[in-house]
Amino acid sequence: MITGVLSLIRTLMQIVLLQKGPEALPRAPVILLFCVALWMVSNAIALFSVDGSSAGSFMLGTLIGAVGLIIYALLINAAGKAERIMQSLSAIIGCGAIISFTVLLFEALLPLLIDEQQVNSLLTLVLLWSVPVEGHIIARAIDRFWYVGLVAASTVFIVQLFLLASLSPAIETDSTSAEEVVAQPA
Repeated sequence: MITGVLSLIRTLMQIVLLQKGPEALPRAPVILLFCVALWMVSNAIALFSVDGSSAGSFMLGTLIGAVGLIIYALLINAAGKAERIMQSLSAIIGCGAIISFTVLLFEALLPLLIDEQQVNSLLTLVLLWSVPVEGHIIARAIDRFWYVGLVAASTVFIVQLFLLASLSPAIETDSTSAEEVVAQPA
């Protein structure tokens, strides 16, 4: 069992590095559930370790992430590749968790080596890496060139930022940065 979990995490890391696509994941509900659990653990750790995080920001991020996942599922279905939806959503959610864990690791270790402004810049770059990763996943899922997936992921990212700007004043009771909420997958 441990070997299977480590193999799955290794595959997710290879997808994050654009070395593999969502087709490298088994098409199984248990994989999707594992990726969701991994994502929830990473975001729960972030919720408790990041100053200014709140349950409201967690719920808003989850809502915005779900909207992105729905858009991706509709896009994959419209491309006639409905059988790839589960693998693609598993890859997007799992890679989001891997990126979240990377951010948490960087937040813990980088302040020991560089100043706060440089840390924040690197964290922003790591979080923004999710856009080309999601684009890569979508392009592979719908059998299109990488730039088609990048346009799709960029569009979803803009929709998510719009939702964040529209909903955050209504939901949040305390201040939370946009980076923390947009770090959710999709």
